[in-house]
Amino acid sequence: MSVPAVTPLRLLSCNIQAGSSTRAYREYVTRSWSHVLPNGKRANLDSLAELFGPFDVVGLQESDPGSLRSGFDNQSDYLAERAQFPYFSHQANRRISRIAGSGNALLSRLPPTDLLDYALPGRVAGRGVLIANFGDGDEAWQLAVTHLSLGARSRQLQIAFLAELLSEQKRLVLMGDFNCDVNAPEMQSLYRRTRLQPPPACVPSFPSWAPERALDHILTAGFRTCDYRAIPAAGSDHLAVAITLSP
Repeated sequence: MSVPAVTPLRLLSCNIQAGSSTRAYREYVTRSWSHVLPNGKRANLDSLAELFGPFDVVGLQESDPGSLRSGFDNQSDYLAERAQFPYFSHQANRRISRIAGSGNALLSRLPPTDLLDYALPGRVAGRGVLIANFGDGDEAWQLAVTHLSLGARSRQLQIAFLAELLSEQKRLVLMGDFNCDVNAPEMQSLYRRTRLQPPPACVPSFPSWAPERALDHILTAGFRTCDYRAIPAAGSDHLAVAITLSP
């Protein structure tokens, strides 16, 4: 099914911190138990599902595929069902025994024609990109969800990989937690080698309780954009970022 050209697309990118709550830097220590226990996460997921309701496509980062800390629930499956997204996919990237896991996910009200996932290069394994193709012919477009590394050198390798992977796409969205500013030096090759452009504004998204750094972005090519903004995402330490697109 093609996406009607007159229909705006409402997109959201959200690092859900595996359903945890963090409201101050000290809580990374005082609430460290939340990284291994499921307590309180279901309520946060329910709040996230309510947030996702108005959106057509949602990209997730740090979604637990099923481990001790998520009560052995696949969090993206739970969110898709709770928010009534008929199409969803999870890319598991990192697992620490049965204690914790993390990955990217895609929730969609539009049927993808194809789904692909790739591991990203880096000094430490555990990062990836999940890609969905939508529509066909003149209305075809592609959306990619990713979560880049903390280190600039690894990000440079990962962005070079993404630039090669996405270089031929005319209508494209790349969303996720980039762990860097949209104008960081390593990001420039992405703009040179693909049609992607920075978002229309710099929107701080981290930390969620006092946003200072713009780490979460939605980059686009071949769309008109509006209503780019950050939104609280339950208890996550990142704000979600939203955008509305028109062809």
